[in-house]
Amino acid sequence: MSSRLPFGDGLRAELGAPGRSRTLDSSPRSRVWRVELPGTTAVVKQIVGGPDADERYAREVAALRLATRAEPPVVPTLLGTDPGERVLVLEHLDHRRPAWDWIVDHAAALARLHATARPEDAEVLPRWQGPTQADVTSFLRLADALEVPVAPGVSGELDDLVNRLGRAPGQAALLHGDPCPGNDLHTASGVRFIDFEQASLGSGLMELAYLRIGFPTCWCVTSASEPLLERAESAYREEWRSATGSEIRDGLTDACAGWLLRGDALVERARRDGTDHLARIPGRDWTWGTATARQRLVHRLGVVGRMTADDLSLRGVSGLSTAMRRRMLARWPALRPVPAERP
Repeated sequence: MSSRLPFGDGLRAELGAPGRSRTLDSSPRSRVWRVELPGTTAVVKQIVGGPDADERYAREVAALRLATRAEPPVVPTLLGTDPGERVLVLEHLDHRRPAWDWIVDHAAALARLHATARPEDAEVLPRWQGPTQADVTSFLRLADALEVPVAPGVSGELDDLVNRLGRAPGQAALLHGDPCPGNDLHTASGVRFIDFEQASLGSGLMELAYLRIGFPTCWCVTSASEPLLERAESAYREEWRSATGSEIRDGLTDACAGWLLRGDALVERARRDGTDHLARIPGRDWTWGTATARQRLVHRLGVVGRMTADDLSLRGVSGLSTAMRRRMLARWPALRPVPAERP
């Protein structure tokens, strides 16, 4: 694949001729350069690969423009675009090693990002898509494969959960789509988010849930302590209240349970092709980033089992999740907890 810097005449007329450039690490779905421009340093990103490249580019540009409403800023400044080449030129920001309690600042910035969406933005980005009845079926089949009995009523609880998540009441938030360690830059002026190719509109709780459920769409899984999680969730709620004048709705338990059902959140995005990845768990394990699929699932089962213990609408799910986790640890006793810290 060519590494030619895609900086056409339109960008040159708007931003000046680029000087030195060097290629930066990126996913196979994009190419990224650090570039010297007259008076500033910038990042050039070109979205490539796959039939959805145009859609991913449109999502990223739309999300970055909506997110400029946040104060203090939560995204780099968008300096220029070239839709024909699917190129964005962004302000370059220096990332510093995050503090040990980084998820607190991460959560506060995430709330400010989420709060930038307005009712008139409803057609700017697609709606977030939650788990489906097919995910429920796959999850219950996994329980059967693990020889864990499913109590009467659990299937109905999960069906109701999917329906609740699909309704997403209230004003939709601007969702990042992949708010992972690595997509958050910890700068001298605060946290800024990058890589909005999967941005959508939906309930902010679905991304606040990342902190507890272990960053389900991310290569880097972390499991923070309960006191740290409480600080981070409190910071999120305070920032949301400050930005919107309203309280965040309850529903974090539902959000975490929804991520448990998502088998496609056990593999990197390029492999989310409709394969039933939960069905693969009994036969094999595989590593993605900082944890294996079984480690990820055991962590999620534990989180949901605890969170739903006193939830009347998900009490059967609590018992099933706890039993499935116990069976997995008995069958594969070498499984270790997911990391407590980001790399």
